[in-house]
Amino acid sequence: MSTLFDLAVAPVPAPAAGAGPRPLVIGLDISLTSTGVAGDGWTNHIRTKSRGDYRLNYLAGAIGDFIKLADLVVMEGPSYGHAALGGHEDMAGLRCLVRVFCHRRKIPYAVISPSSLKLYGTGYGKAAKGEVRSAVADRYGVHTEGAARYDEADAYVAMAAGMDWLGYRLGAPVPEKCAKALAGVQWPEQVPAVAR
Repeated sequence: MSTLFDLAVAPVPAPAAGAGPRPLVIGLDISLTSTGVAGDGWTNHIRTKSRGDYRLNYLAGAIGDFIKLADLVVMEGPSYGHAALGGHEDMAGLRCLVRVFCHRRKIPYAVISPSSLKLYGTGYGKAAKGEVRSAVADRYGVHTEGAARYDEADAYVAMAAGMDWLGYRLGAPVPEKCAKALAGVQWPEQVPAVAR
């Protein structure tokens, strides 16, 4: 397992637009207990019961293994409406570790707010987790199951938004009201070379 501070691995050059395979976009729903991860046609998750710095190190390394070859990473941003949740400092720290990992490897990343993610996935910015999961199954044919099903579905929507932003369509066309969510995403300043 690589670590966030392993600088020996060079980033993979992106193929020119229209040449070769589709870009590798990875979606992340970052969590201290169950991080959802998704790519085109698949989902996964990272779970741990550990605490403190050990947990942060483990999660950062595991996330790094998923994103190290990505052309673009799209992560769900913080949910400021959940003030009762503990671990805000560790969550912010984990997000920063992922951003630094991307920066060091020159992997562009984007941050999509929870409401923009829900809007893109369902057409409604306050959709319930189950509605997002159902939308992923209906639009993309990807069925997330088990304890991490909602985390994986959120990660899939983040990834799909990134693919859409790059000009690649996944599954059924995205309704216009859903596509409006792309304007609210913090996209990278430089568009990856695989775009459009």
